[in-house]
Amino acid sequence: MSTSANRGAIVLLAFENKRQIDFAKIENTAASLATFGYYCDKISRVAYDSQTEIVNAIKDGVEHFDNILLLCPEKMSKMLGGFTAQLTGGQFDGLGILKSGTKSVFIINSDGENRLRFEDIKNVLDGKYGLKYDSAVIKAVGAPQKLINEALSRAAGLFEGGDITFNVKNVFDDIRIEIVYSSKTPKMQLDEAQRIIIKKLNDYIYALEDISLAEQLFRLLKLRRMKISTAESFTGGGIGKRLVEVSGVSEVYNEGLNTYSNQAKMERLGVSELTLGQYGAVSAETAYQMAEGLLNTGNCEVAISSTGIAGPKSDNTLKPVGLAYIGVGLGEDVAVYKFNFTGDRQAITEKGINHALFLAYKRLK
Repeated sequence: MSTSANRGAIVLLAFENKRQIDFAKIENTAASLATFGYYCDKISRVAYDSQTEIVNAIKDGVEHFDNILLLCPEKMSKMLGGFTAQLTGGQFDGLGILKSGTKSVFIINSDGENRLRFEDIKNVLDGKYGLKYDSAVIKAVGAPQKLINEALSRAAGLFEGGDITFNVKNVFDDIRIEIVYSSKTPKMQLDEAQRIIIKKLNDYIYALEDISLAEQLFRLLKLRRMKISTAESFTGGGIGKRLVEVSGVSEVYNEGLNTYSNQAKMERLGVSELTLGQYGAVSAETAYQMAEGLLNTGNCEVAISSTGIAGPKSDNTLKPVGLAYIGVGLGEDVAVYKFNFTGDRQAITEKGINHALFLAYKRLK
């Protein structure tokens, strides 16, 4: 879904103890670089206790790549930098950047603070290849992967021979689509690409900027001058936690109840014993009465309720793990949504939180 610019190849050499490889650090380093439109053509994990492997990896990098990222523990940076400088005939500056002919080398510490920022790497590469990269972001929840692929394929079709890349990150159904484009990208084509994606994914989109789901809901509540309350079961207070992470949310957030037991649901929210006995705690009826109980206090105009089975095992009702009901009340109207989430306990819980916030946003929009 992307086309290659006239840029030199980039290799990321990650020097680590191979028995304790920090895959997240390597992935985050590559992803941070991709944010600015530059991608690692090769990623090599190098055992830092093998001198032969170290020498061969750096020699191969210098011989075959114009740009080299050295990701290593701080205690190794001087040694690796010295050897690389010797091979290239260059010298590192105070940030950890070496420029020598067509070669650019960057040292990033994997276990400490770095003076070198990814923006510094971007600036070197932008100047080297005469390009400037920017990005646009689209945020969505729950969009099917097939639909995303279709939207991006159509958008990418506008850029035959152009320079644009689509990065998609999905964290528990909270989806971030980043469009990275160069200064050579025609604005009309970029606008059309965004229009295609937005039209295709319209039902799932909550923002056209890099903003969190909770912050977008907060903005809408503030605009509508409404208060929100939450009553949670399987999400364990996670919906409320997301809301209170937003600065200034006290203007719109009234209360959050973590009503995990049936007793709490009855005493704090007015869920009837008959409902719990006939339908169970994990049911549309219970989710409805949980949200209704919040609205009946008169202290909020918007209510979110959640009840479900996060696992790893089902309860004594034998309902499947991942079954969840999310209620969203607005005024006197409560709508309940059924889900069958997949994944482990954390994934099910986090997906429930994201969908609950998104459903509240959708009903308010």
